[in-house]
Formats: sequence, structure tokens, C-alpha cells
Amino acid sequence: MMKTNYFENLINEIDLNSPPPENEPQRQAWYLARAAHLVTARKKEAGRDLTFRVETFGCQMNARDSEKIIGILERAGFSEAASEDADFLVYNTCTVRDNADQRVFGRLGRAGHLKRNRPGMKIAVCGCMVQEKTNVEKIQKSYRFVDLIFGTHNLYRFAEYLCNTLESEGMQIEIWDRADRIVEALPAARKYSFKSGTNITFGCNNFCSYCIVPYVRGRERSRAPQDILRECEQLAADGVVEIMLLGQNVNSYGKDLETPCSFAQLLEEVCRIEGLKRIRFMTPHPKDLSDDVIRVVRDNAKIARHIHLPLQSGSDRILKRMNRHYTKDQYIALAQKIRAQIPDVSITTDIIVGFPGENDVDIDDTIDVVRTVGFDNAFTFIYSKRAGTPAAKMPDQVPEADKSRMFDRVLQAVQETAHGRAQHLTGRTMEALAEEVNVKDSRYITARLSNNMLVHVPGDPSMVGKMLQVRLDDCRGFYFFGTVVEK
Repeated sequence: MMKTNYFENLINEIDLNSPPPENEPQRQAWYLARAAHLVTARKKEAGRDLTFRVETFGCQMNARDSEKIIGILERAGFSEAASEDADFLVYNTCTVRDNADQRVFGRLGRAGHLKRNRPGMKIAVCGCMVQEKTNVEKIQKSYRFVDLIFGTHNLYRFAEYLCNTLESEGMQIEIWDRADRIVEALPAARKYSFKSGTNITFGCNNFCSYCIVPYVRGRERSRAPQDILRECEQLAADGVVEIMLLGQNVNSYGKDLETPCSFAQLLEEVCRIEGLKRIRFMTPHPKDLSDDVIRVVRDNAKIARHIHLPLQSGSDRILKRMNRHYTKDQYIALAQKIRAQIPDVSITTDIIVGFPGENDVDIDDTIDVVRTVGFDNAFTFIYSKRAGTPAAKMPDQVPEADKSRMFDRVLQAVQETAHGRAQHLTGRTMEALAEEVNVKDSRYITARLSNNMLVHVPGDPSMVGKMLQVRLDDCRGFYFFGTVVEK
């Protein structure tokens, strides 16, 4: 768990005989102390530990939110379970695509069967999916066994909701339309001891016509730079060597602060923190990736040689319908500027295929961008309607057969260019962060290069968390097998 001395001090000063404070985070400290008291009593009554399970769907932002939820559950006295058959089960949901909602509903159905056989089990649903009113109504009607529903804007009050859920029966629902504040210093349990994500912004102002995020995550809100730097310093002191700065559009960081601070300025400050060896960020928007950000990446060796630059489409007509605020030529010029300034950079992207009104001529434009830029990798998606977005109401939806055919064309172009760029790295020795024992073969360690490519090397668990010098021996398309030449 991340060191949270300030919050721990608040908990130690709590008098549970007094009413909960009104101010944050003191209020959450009071409720967490109360929850810990309740869990201790129930463990004694049951004669065993109480367990929790958090199932996370979606993006890095959701993963970071889950770390906060887990941190609070652990501090309350729960132990993590290996499956969903737990005393407190949390589904932290995504709603970017409709099938993400359906996956959660399917899991909820199975959770209901578990609850019938586990007296006292509590089930919570949170995250982006429940910011949509129709989903909450469906849970209320068809999944009455759910105990707690809360949204993205009030996640910082989870300790309070946890305590209330432990002390009451029935369904507790707390969904806010917007965030009222950013609350710092809450407990968080990191998945990895050596790397972590750090939120720098919340929400999004871009309103791409296919995207539900601004409606469920709200408008952009920037954390104060001193709070971000303090968190990064604490993480470094706790053994973290790699940090990823997270936001729906990191380029917009600081524009809403009383004292403006640009993303480039923040990056430079984070680079000065001792102990940090690698800094990543996710995600920049092509429309406002500044020359200053490119310069800072170029001039600071700590910053990973990887920029994820979502394209979505190479067609000017489709980009306009998507509300992306750039053209094909502007995107290509930006990518070429990045490559000219940072020759060893890896550029990856997102591409949506089958957007309403899209045809083969539009796909030709997308493939032209793929080949011109030469992406190192691309996450390619078939468009699916997302209720609540402008694109879902567009009349010229593309037939599924045409989507699949166009998807295959784009995917083939992506694979050809990406494989070619990867192949050129064969034989080079590069620095890689050892992340885990290989899930398919325990004789290997899986490590990540600065350019975000994975390399599998012979090794043992003692290497995990260390920076390695790795020779890239055998290119397998999107990853390598290699040899450690210096530990």
C-alpha cells in the first residue's frame, strides 16, 4: 500500500464518539475508522477473515480508481479474495461500449447466485456505467440484491458508503451529476510496487461524437501541481521507479487552475523527482499536443519514448463528424514533427472503423495515414453505437458486414507497418523494466521497453521491478524475445 501518513494520522486522531466531521478528507477518515471497527467485530463473530474482491473494467483511470477502492477495503480490515465469492464484491465498470455494460450485467447475474449461498455478502457497482440513469434503473429492477451503487464523481466518499452498507440493509444509491471537489490523500493499494498511475486531470471537454466519457466523467478538472508532485515524491520514496500521468486529455492539464500550469511545465517538474527512472503519460489529444510537450519529451531521458496519439480516422469528412478538431494533413504533420524531434519515439494510436457514413474511400484515407506515419502499434476497434452520444443517432449506420470487411483492411495495414518498425530494432540493446513473471512460461520475465514494446527474457522473480539492459534477439511482430546483457 502507498504510504499515506497524513491520512493515517487523521484516522489515529478520530473519536468515534463524536459525530463525523463535515470537512474532507477528515470525514472519510472518520468513516474508515468506523468501518474498521465494524469489520473487526464481524471477523470476531465469524471466526475468520472477511474478504473482498474488486473487478475492474475499462481504462487506466478505472484501474487507478480501483486501487483507491482496494486501499480503503484493506485499511478497513478486509483481505483480498481470489474470486468473486467474497464478503464484499465491487464491480468498477466501464461504459465506453455497450458490450462493456452487458459484460457487467452478466457478471452481476452470477454474483446473485453467490450471494444466495453467502450470508452477509455485500455487492457494490460503481464507475462510468452507473452514471447512466437507464443502467441504474435496470439494476434497481432486475438486480435487487445489489447493496451499493455510486458514481465516478463521488468515489472519494467510498469509505462513507462502505460504512453505511455494513450497517444497513437494502440498496444504497449515490450518483452525482458533477464533482464538487478533488479530495487528496486517501489510501490506495498499488497493483505493482515499482510502478503506479497518478491522476493529473479528471473528465473531458472534447465531446467527440462517439464518446460517452464527458457525460459520465464530467468536465475537465485539473489537480493542483503541488499535490501531483507531492504524490509522485511519495511514490518514489516508496520504491516506485515508473509513473504514468493519467488524464482523458493530458494536454489540457492546468487550463482550469487559478494559477495556470501547462502540461509541459508539469512534466519538467516530475522529471526532477529523485528516484523516478521512467515517466509515461496517457492520453494526449492531437488537436493540442504542443511544441513545448514535444521539446520536454525530447530533452528529458526519463520520459518514455512512446506517445499514444489517437487518430480514430484518416478521413477529413469522418473526422469532422467525429468532432475531432483536426484534419488528416494536420495529424500527419504533427506525427512527422514528433518523429523529427524524437527519432527513437514509438507512436501508437487508436482507430475506429465503421463510423456512421464511413465508406471505402474514407478507409483508404485511414490506411494512407497508417502507412505514412508508420505506427508502431494501433488499437483498432469496430464502431458500435453508444446510447447517449450524437453518433448513435446518426441515420447512416454502417452494416456489420461492411464494418468487418473494412476492419480487416485497416488491420492488415497496421500489422504490416508495425511489424516492419519492430523488425528494425532486432539486435539492439535497450533498457527494459521487468514487470512480471511471464504468464505462459515461468522461465521467462516479461519486461517493457521505453517505447512500450514487451520483451520476454530468461530470468527469475528476483528481477521483477528492476531496470534491465536487454538485447532484442527475436522479433515476433509486436513483441520480442531477448537476452539480459546487464542486470
